[in-house]
Amino acid sequence: MSIGGFHLSSKISRHLPDGLGHNLFQTSMKHSKGQTLMDMVCEHLNLLEKDYFGLTFADTDTQKNWLDPSKEIKKQMRNAPWHFAFSVKFYPPDPSQLTEDITRYYLCLQLRDDMLSGRLPCSFVTHALLGSYTVQAELGDYDQDDHGSDYISDFRFAPNQTRELEERVMELHRNYKGMTPAEAEINFLENAKKLSMYGVDLHHAKDSEGIDIMLGVCANGLLIYRDRLRINRFAWPKILKISYKRSNFYIKIRPGEYEQFESTIGFKLPNHRAAKRLWKVCIEHHTFFRLVSPEPPPKGFLVMGSKFRYSGRTQAQTRQASALIDRPAPHFERSTSKRYLLSRSLDGGEVHEGVKAGTQGRESVVSPLTITAESVTSATTTQVTKTVKGGYSETRIEKRIIITGDDDVDQHQALAMAIQEAKQQHPDMQVTKAVVIRETEAVEGSVKG
Repeated sequence: MSIGGFHLSSKISRHLPDGLGHNLFQTSMKHSKGQTLMDMVCEHLNLLEKDYFGLTFADTDTQKNWLDPSKEIKKQMRNAPWHFAFSVKFYPPDPSQLTEDITRYYLCLQLRDDMLSGRLPCSFVTHALLGSYTVQAELGDYDQDDHGSDYISDFRFAPNQTRELEERVMELHRNYKGMTPAEAEINFLENAKKLSMYGVDLHHAKDSEGIDIMLGVCANGLLIYRDRLRINRFAWPKILKISYKRSNFYIKIRPGEYEQFESTIGFKLPNHRAAKRLWKVCIEHHTFFRLVSPEPPPKGFLVMGSKFRYSGRTQAQTRQASALIDRPAPHFERSTSKRYLLSRSLDGGEVHEGVKAGTQGRESVVSPLTITAESVTSATTTQVTKTVKGGYSETRIEKRIIITGDDDVDQHQALAMAIQEAKQQHPDMQVTKAVVIRETEAVEGSVKG
């Protein structure tokens, strides 16, 4: 899937949360600010509730940074070419309050990526439940004729996926008859939002005793983790001040019910840039989730400290703006989730199988196919053609072959002959996958070209 339409002075590539590569734009925008690029991306994605999202890039230390929309892009980038990732920046505590399905869809894509990367740890039960909603959103209702008995082995739901997990996902998916993709994604989000690490942005640090910890920033405040266990939590109302100096990060805490004085807690970050990065993330999260409107940046020449302020809309403001959205529900294609994309071609070489979504322009025809004189065989050819950006046409052909006969039928020979015929019928296409399913009464082969 390619994105075109404008250009930047350096090549920019974008990766949506589902991991599908997207080439992004190149033109002369020497003095463009980050907001200009973000607006162009969201316009292309048909995304109006864009304040929850942002663009990230890696600095020279390969650390993730958020592109500041108020500053020129070239002043934030220290290396070339420019590579950005489109990501969720502020995870909504209640995704059901998002106005449009397309916004929830992009949030789902981000969470699936979080689960696969391990940023969002899940139990076996949760992986199975969320995986089943993913399958329902992408494949729809379970159909024995279309899906067979093993239809999700290419899906990726968890970092260390097992056959047991896949079987549980299929078991749950078969109960969702009539559930729409939008409903499946709502159910996905309602369960994902309850996970303890939902929307937590982690930063490496050390405590006052030099022990390795992680500082997590989220909608509710600052969290402290040691050995993957949360050992403390500071809600935003309890924090009076956030600051940093060199590589040290400080929070000033409001006195408790039985305390008289404020207290300051310090943490050691790997370097000065890491401390400033954490400080900025805290400022942005506090402003977005706690304030009605952003604080204006300080003015004048005698301002002490950083002038940085969050410049976007707060959650309160974006909810007000979302309530005014007046357009028909946008039509969009749900892309396939991350799958095991490397398969072996039938010619013996390795090919990268591009799994595509959408069935626009589908037309099915039945063509006769003779394998042997003794076997009775039928074949169904399904051709899917759709127009992608730029006016190009993509075609995928799937041939389903059902062979009935004695146990003596040579399935390998039958499949080889089917593949040969597929190549003869479509010489300009490449066979990328073949699946043989042996059943009691039938052997089924699926050939994709």
